[in-house]
Amino acid sequence: MPPKFLPKVDRILAARNSLVCVGLDPDPAAMPKALRKLAPGAQLDRFLDGIVRATLPHAAAYKMQLGSYFQYGARGMQSLERVVRTIGPTRLRILDLKANDIPNTMRMLRDGVFKRFGFDAITVTPWLGWESFQPFLDDPAHGIFVVAHSSNAGALDFQEIPTPRGPLWLAIVGEVRRLAHAHGNVGVVLGATFSDAFRAARSTLGNQIPILVPGVGAQGGSLATAVREGVDAHGRALLVNASRSILYASAEANWKRAAAAEAERLKVQINQLRAGARTA
Repeated sequence: MPPKFLPKVDRILAARNSLVCVGLDPDPAAMPKALRKLAPGAQLDRFLDGIVRATLPHAAAYKMQLGSYFQYGARGMQSLERVVRTIGPTRLRILDLKANDIPNTMRMLRDGVFKRFGFDAITVTPWLGWESFQPFLDDPAHGIFVVAHSSNAGALDFQEIPTPRGPLWLAIVGEVRRLAHAHGNVGVVLGATFSDAFRAARSTLGNQIPILVPGVGAQGGSLATAVREGVDAHGRALLVNASRSILYASAEANWKRAAAAEAERLKVQINQLRAGARTA
């Protein structure tokens, strides 16, 4: 039987000594100058290959936002499938879709994302109810990251609504804890732009349940707070996603070296912060 997802996450973070998740979100308007004369499909593959190979020594995970590939049409889907294979199984491969639908639809989505494309995890939202996740809970070798508090300004429209269990986002975190203990494959998404959420979230989750953190880098979220208050007692169970700050560190001929340098800088900074968190 394949190992459950949560222990797999912990092993990868420990083995890589990194909490960096590189967001592979290609933007045709921001491509390096050297690639702009290529046909869109060739440009996309060259860019993804270059970024992955440059950042692989520093990354524990990669997250692909599906919308970035839709803009390329069918060719984008081919490139998405290809880059998942390029990354390989020694790093986590997360599809950012924030999916939610009735269980039968989610079952088909699960099979496509995990069996056809080879992802390790997917982001989901709980709007249709917890039953919608059942097909994923039946597959403990692969994971889901449930959006509790996102990094965008509009998160306040719904995620802070009061409930008997505290704000809605914290009630979601509590349910994630229950599901994670029962099935071994559930984590949560918390945006770094809402730094007050991390202490309460980690206190609720305990150890080994991972937090996926968008909003660091171009969105200006607090890296220090997310790491110091978001890691578990072992200094892990956190994935800090950075996309634009790594992918587009330079548009010049040195774009791959610049991406590698930024990924390494982020890894070192995070490791310093989590070392401080363990000794505090």
